[in-house]
Amino acid sequence: MDGSVLKSLCESLGQISDPRVHGRSDHLLVDVVGITILAVLSGADDFVAVATFAKFRREWLEQFFELPAGIPSHDTLARVLGLLDPKEFSASLVNWTAALQTALAGRTVAIDGKTARGSASPTKGVRALHLVSAWATEAGLSLGQVAVEEKSNEITAIPELLDVLSIKGAIVTLDAMGMQKAIVEKIREKKADFVIGLKDNQRTLAADMTTLLNEGIDSDFAGLVTDLHVTSETARGGVEQRDVRVIEIPKDSPHRLIWKDLRTLAVVLTRTERQGVEAFETRLYLSSLPPDAALLAKAIRSHWAIENTLHWSMDVTFREDHHRLLDRNGVSNLSAIRRLVISILRRDTTSKIGAKNKRFKAALDPNYILDVLKRLPV
Repeated sequence: MDGSVLKSLCESLGQISDPRVHGRSDHLLVDVVGITILAVLSGADDFVAVATFAKFRREWLEQFFELPAGIPSHDTLARVLGLLDPKEFSASLVNWTAALQTALAGRTVAIDGKTARGSASPTKGVRALHLVSAWATEAGLSLGQVAVEEKSNEITAIPELLDVLSIKGAIVTLDAMGMQKAIVEKIREKKADFVIGLKDNQRTLAADMTTLLNEGIDSDFAGLVTDLHVTSETARGGVEQRDVRVIEIPKDSPHRLIWKDLRTLAVVLTRTERQGVEAFETRLYLSSLPPDAALLAKAIRSHWAIENTLHWSMDVTFREDHHRLLDRNGVSNLSAIRRLVISILRRDTTSKIGAKNKRFKAALDPNYILDVLKRLPV
């Protein structure tokens, strides 16, 4: 491994509190975590696979890690990862990859949750863990995650995640669950803008914004600052047209006082035609951005990247929902490593293959791992 990369990893992991009894641990924490990262990069999806990778690549790994007690067993790997505090561990990985982040000014950071279904056990009364992640859509980079016990707890998890992110100048996008005063205030405190879905979980707000839209349509938007952006494309065997109408919310609206720096209503009307059948869908968004329809349309569309890229990769590349792991910290920490690996692999633009095949390539040729890691600006 490139020396500078290893050094920066060790320095970052050195900030993690090792919960084990000092002097009674056979394996170094940096060895356990470093081996796990390289194994997941090489196709390992669980701790048995991590240990198997390490045994077959022991001679290669000894170039980079001390391994005072040899290769850790899969039980040891799982136990140590399960002991680490997930928030601290996720933050350490974010710190290690901080240099990967390009300036986020004007770029989209999508925040969304995904349930790790493999962490549930109905017979034991254990609910699946829900992971709230931040994804820099243009860079294809995981910025961090927070684990919660239930999807409804996203409301409290999102401010915690925002606390550890450097998002100055970014455009933060969230679904309707994120339309909460505390979340909006936190985003603005971090000097970022927001684009958040609006549904009936904010009933009065949604009703008033619908009234503003309807009255605008009836008056041909007289007296309102508005903008329109229209796109059309052929996709999935049909034609899809999106009309994004943005309206600057009047300054005398009480909602502009209640919701910090609220400025714009965006209305996305999607018309889809497939095999002669038309379908329409209307979605509402609220934003602190000015009434620039093209800008809002781009941010809204970018939000889907966390579903189509990050969550899809977790399901398809790592088969995250198929692996049973009930230890809550272990689920969260292994998931953080998987998200890190996705970010690392997306930095390699020399191989025109997907993440799944890049991992297979890494398993076959450890030199490929070195080539990928050497491209990291850390």
